[in-house]
Amino acid sequence: MPTKDISFCLLPSELIQYIILQLSLPEIIQLKSVNKSIFSIISDGDFIRNYNHQSSSATWLFLYKKRWRREALLYGFADSSNRWFNILICDMLKQVVPPGEDVYFLTANANIFLFALNNTQQLMSVDIMTRIVKNIPPSPLGPRGTSSWRRSGMKLLSCPNSNCNHFRFLFAEYHQNRPTLFEYNSRVETWEYSWGTSDHEVVGQDYYLDDEFIFLSASNGRSGSVIIGVVRSYECNTTITTTPLVIRPTFNEQHAEDHRLAVGFSWGDSIDLLHVYGDGNMMTIRSDKVNNNSNKRKIKRIELWGLSRNNGRYWEFVSTAPNELIHKISKPYGAMMGCMQKTQRITRAILMTNLEGTWETIWLSYNNNSNHWACLQLPDCNMKGSNLAGVTFSSGLTLS
Repeated sequence: MPTKDISFCLLPSELIQYIILQLSLPEIIQLKSVNKSIFSIISDGDFIRNYNHQSSSATWLFLYKKRWRREALLYGFADSSNRWFNILICDMLKQVVPPGEDVYFLTANANIFLFALNNTQQLMSVDIMTRIVKNIPPSPLGPRGTSSWRRSGMKLLSCPNSNCNHFRFLFAEYHQNRPTLFEYNSRVETWEYSWGTSDHEVVGQDYYLDDEFIFLSASNGRSGSVIIGVVRSYECNTTITTTPLVIRPTFNEQHAEDHRLAVGFSWGDSIDLLHVYGDGNMMTIRSDKVNNNSNKRKIKRIELWGLSRNNGRYWEFVSTAPNELIHKISKPYGAMMGCMQKTQRITRAILMTNLEGTWETIWLSYNNNSNHWACLQLPDCNMKGSNLAGVTFSSGLTLS
């Protein structure tokens, strides 16, 4: 054992616990193999409870990248850390993924990660702590290719109990020409689905859309959005019991013409206004060409919009990113995509830009209480020459 490891182990156990509590989960897992004393500290029930309580407020960003003829890599970055972590997940996927399969990363929550296989059109879940990989049966819609999944239309809910490895996976889609909520419960390994309320029922009743709702996009397009809202349940052993609400937010006449939009992805000079959706919010990114003879663009304005609290019939303007922030993040790019998340009055967005094979990651956040915008600086993730095969926000990883 190296001398520095011996010196660390000689510290009082209370101080060792304090130091370890400041680390991210990947670092703690590595420490488990140092010696029996540290393993005992990390495995202690009180330490696990303290760490999980502390980590519950952390927000993680996960990127899944691929390189030609090389294994894919999953990287994670926590808002409380200053570096990327390599999440060793490829060896776990090899247990069930056929050779030559195209794997895409869909979403994550706590220790559960969801992947889609493009060729066999299967879904699978990975628990990175227990290293358990499971195939998920096809939904009532049947097998789905990776292009069928929308980040703004799905939500993964892990069990709040750290001793429970079950989860619920929700997604919104049209089924028999009606907006429909689909839910998979890993405890019973079955799917259920329910149709949302009809248009006249939504218009005829008053609903106050607060933070207790989960919002999933059934469709986003130039003609508008269709969003399913359902009351959040905090128990992993229950399914959705309330009828989902169908929300069709529109812009008022003043803004309608300004929001002829591209949804989720823009390329070159084909669009100057990109819309990114998530959790009942929408971010608009307006850009200009760098020069008239170039496909390169630069961000010139970012706006945040949310559902109107009363029935969600309209998109309500929330805030515009300040010019200082735009100046800080505005660099030439050729293509852009993004995703969003809102938790506890904080709205976060990731904008992934690509210019000639080089990726840039922009992490933005907006505090609804203080009306404050911020940009979190991320170190280089060595993405040059890689394909992005999935990006998502997630809640804190937990010990179990």
